[in-house]
Amino acid sequence: MSAELEEIHEECGIFGVWGHPDAARLTYFGLHALQHRGQEGAGIVANDHGHLSGHRGLGLLTQVFQNEKDIEKLKGEHAIGHVRYATAGSGGIDNIQPFIFRFHDGDMALCHNGNLTNCFSLRRALENEGAIFHSNSDTEVLMHLIRRSVRSTVIDKLQEALNTVHGGFAYLIMTENEMIGALDPNGFRPLSLGRMSNGAYVLASETCALDVVGAERIRDIQPGEMIVINDEGYRIITYTSNTQLSICSMEFIYFARPDSDIYGVNVHSARKRMGARLAQEAPVDADMVIGVPNSSLSAASGYAEASGLPNEMGLIKNQYVARTFIQPTQALREQGVRMKLSAVKSVVKGKRIIVIDDSIVRGTTSRRIVQILKEAGAAEVHMRISSPPLKYPCFYGIDISTTQELIAAKKSVEEIREFIGADSLAFLSVDGLIESIGLHADAPYGGLCVAYFNGDYPTALDDYEQDFLDSLSPDDLVRLPGYDHQKTMYEGTEYTHKVNGRHASVDPTDYCIANE
Repeated sequence: MSAELEEIHEECGIFGVWGHPDAARLTYFGLHALQHRGQEGAGIVANDHGHLSGHRGLGLLTQVFQNEKDIEKLKGEHAIGHVRYATAGSGGIDNIQPFIFRFHDGDMALCHNGNLTNCFSLRRALENEGAIFHSNSDTEVLMHLIRRSVRSTVIDKLQEALNTVHGGFAYLIMTENEMIGALDPNGFRPLSLGRMSNGAYVLASETCALDVVGAERIRDIQPGEMIVINDEGYRIITYTSNTQLSICSMEFIYFARPDSDIYGVNVHSARKRMGARLAQEAPVDADMVIGVPNSSLSAASGYAEASGLPNEMGLIKNQYVARTFIQPTQALREQGVRMKLSAVKSVVKGKRIIVIDDSIVRGTTSRRIVQILKEAGAAEVHMRISSPPLKYPCFYGIDISTTQELIAAKKSVEEIREFIGADSLAFLSVDGLIESIGLHADAPYGGLCVAYFNGDYPTALDDYEQDFLDSLSPDDLVRLPGYDHQKTMYEGTEYTHKVNGRHASVDPTDYCIANE
């Protein structure tokens, strides 16, 4: 992960296997490959002939599963697992997934990657009907909706529930007889299906986890799809036809591992193309290119090749230093950057340096990087960012800071340059990002969610909408794409959403906020 973007976090990673004699151990290996997606907690639930048992805890996977007995006790040929970083819900053990639910008609387990935009209103309505929640995670909402459905089968109940929740989600559900995966109608979070040589099926947040366990990728789960896996094989169910691919562009920029493929696009190759495009959009006369370790190295390689400059190792990352974002003061946070990153003085001294990084969040880390390089003797430091300026928060499962904490939401590029002390600064354009990834030319924004850069959210924001609008200045509002009334209003018995020019009238009971 790059130094700057360690201040924001992907929510979770999920992994499941059906039909392997050592399912829990295989799930452990899969989760290990997904550890970058969540370091707060981890858990595994195994299915032994219909009986579900689990183990979960706080910390890294190796801290939760400290010895062989932790894995051995999870018997069965089917298992699901989860690594977590919280964006919805607190960081206590009660929120560590997968959750196990014991019912008179059978056990179920559930884990989730993403964030529900109508979680608060749904939870409030469910509590008013007598629901008792054991966590404050938005994941638990889905199970309450399933159990309250009057439909006859689990699959029918789940389809109804999936059409009630909104936002970004990739779910894994384990019943006594099936493993079920489901993806939101926009496909904000990735989910892939693979198959092992013994016939076992695997579902994972990223294809790198399929590779680690030796599974061959079969397909990506598409927006609005459910996949049901049992001893007979798998089947795909489309639970809604109202879909529009809007996968999180930050998966390509930062979160996903370079060896993962998302909808057929390799992450490393996409980052390399971003760097090459950035070299075209923002060239500068310099002696060398250096990338900020680790996830910026691919973009730095692309920039160097396109510009004809040497790609040098000018910054070294200490992999064993705690994250800077947990430091309680700005002074300690900046000291954390110095502990984490060091300049290679003999490489950068007297040189004009182009530094490639993923993004600028608060700007404090970028300022420290510039200072470290100049203290090491760099003659010039030119910052080039392989994504557009981060101006707006995410509501679909990434812990991006509020608008007020994003430096690009308050300052111009020149003002940011002055703040970080660079000799020049440039960002990749939104069009450059979309074309570099090259996902889906015919879909809006190339099939990507780029709302963090331009404020054009692909869905209604539901419970988050008013807080978001209240956080914006009048100038911010006018700059939003398709600026209309920028407010939520009620017309008769319908809820009418009017943000970014989108008008969607729905039954207010779908949102559970009709009487607010």
